[in-house]
Amino acid sequence: MIERQLERLAAAGIQLIPMSEMDRHFVLERDGFVSLVERREGGFGNIGAAGLVTDHGFAALTWRDAQPWFVARGFEIAATTDQIDKLRAFDRDLHAALSPLTDG
Repeated sequence: MIERQLERLAAAGIQLIPMSEMDRHFVLERDGFVSLVERREGGFGNIGAAGLVTDHGFAALTWRDAQPWFVARGFEIAATTDQIDKLRAFDRDLHAALSPLTDG
């Protein structure tokens, strides 16, 4: 099953980032957006929230007064419509790639 999920990730342009210090999660990335995915015996587990990689680390998308912001510790930047669209597409494609496989 994991082989098929890896094929789906590759087809979606999502890459697995090698992180030797991360033994409980995989880091998956596309276009500067990342998500942590739980490591389970034999594959992937729960998918965390997607966010933007910045020089300040992981920045989560948050909304303030209907305005989108990427926020990290000690850092924030207004999010553009294009960034929001790419983040949502990444999250959707990641979930689709790691969804349970069927024979259909």
